[in-house]
Amino acid sequence: MDGISIRRIAIEDNVAVAELIRKVLLEMGVPKVGSAYADKGLDDMYNEYKTDRSAYFLAEQNGLLLGCAGIAPLKAADDATCELQKMYILEEARGKGLGKKLIAKCLDQATYLGFKYCYLETMPHMQAAQKLYTNFGFKYLESPKGDTGHHACQVYMLKEL
Repeated sequence: MDGISIRRIAIEDNVAVAELIRKVLLEMGVPKVGSAYADKGLDDMYNEYKTDRSAYFLAEQNGLLLGCAGIAPLKAADDATCELQKMYILEEARGKGLGKKLIAKCLDQATYLGFKYCYLETMPHMQAAQKLYTNFGFKYLESPKGDTGHHACQVYMLKEL
């Protein structure tokens, strides 16, 4: 995909980001309870990722929001572990390398912020996403780490940075 830009979220992006995330979650058949759909901060992602060791990125083409992803410290875990969070790409933009760009940006930022590990959770039926994660060196775990609050996500993965 040509003309893709990756940038940090701004406060004026909150509505568009929340709409994109909810749209993708519904398309993917993700339950509204026990997933990112129910997260309290979904409508104010700018402030959710405003803390020192967090970042949220948007992927755009010609000003059109196509996807997003972020990193933040993993709740109830050690200081060395971050979580790849809320990575969503519109259906029409999938399979074109956008996910690779977003993950690379997030992992670079995680390393810059001093994290040693990156954790993520996903859904069992999201096979394309899992393939992308394994291509980036994420390994499957048998049980969850930390406390994401996303009990509907039953695939756990970790990468050493």
